[in-house]
Amino acid sequence: MIICAGNSETFDFATPMGVGLIESAINLTRLCLFDKPEFLLFVGSAGSYGEHKIFDIIESKTASNIELGFLSNDAYTPLDNVISTNTERTKKDVIVNSSNYISTNEELTKKFLNLDIGIENMEFFAVLKVAQEFDIPAGGVFCITNYTNKNAHEDFLKNHEEAKKILEQHVKKRVTELTKK
Repeated sequence: MIICAGNSETFDFATPMGVGLIESAINLTRLCLFDKPEFLLFVGSAGSYGEHKIFDIIESKTASNIELGFLSNDAYTPLDNVISTNTERTKKDVIVNSSNYISTNEELTKKFLNLDIGIENMEFFAVLKVAQEFDIPAGGVFCITNYTNKNAHEDFLKNHEEAKKILEQHVKKRVTELTKK
C-alpha cells in the first residue's frame, strides 16, 4: 500500500494518512487494525540538512525522532528515537528525521549530519513505528523541496508542485520495474 501525508501533499496513487507524527500514527494504526497491508510505502516531500539538493529523490527505511533541543543539549529522551526496517545490513540508508516542526536554523541543523541524519519529513518516523508494531515491511520515497534554513517555508511552497511531479514519476517508474520482475 502506498500512503502519503495529505492536505496539500496528495497523490492519485496514495492514501492520505494525515500531517505530522500524531495524525499519521492515529490514522495508520486505524488502517492497520481493520485492513492490514502487506507492505507500506510512504511518499512525501523532505527538507535537506545540506548534503542533498533540491529535487533529489531519497529512498529510505530508517527514521529518527530527534528534536532541536537534543542537538543543543537542552533536552533528552528515554525513548528509542531511531527505527529501521532495513534488513539489508550492507546498505546504508539516509536517516530521515521526523518532528512536528520544520527546522529553520541552518547552523543547528547541520549537527544532524554529524549523526548521519540527512533529511527531515514530518511523518516518516510515525509510519515506521506503526509498521514495526504491526510487523509490516515499510519504506519511504522523498523528494527534496527545501533546505532547513530561514527560507524553508518559502522554498517548500515554491518547489512543492514540481517535487510532487518528480515523486509521482519516480514511484510509477519503480512500480513498473518491480512488476516486470
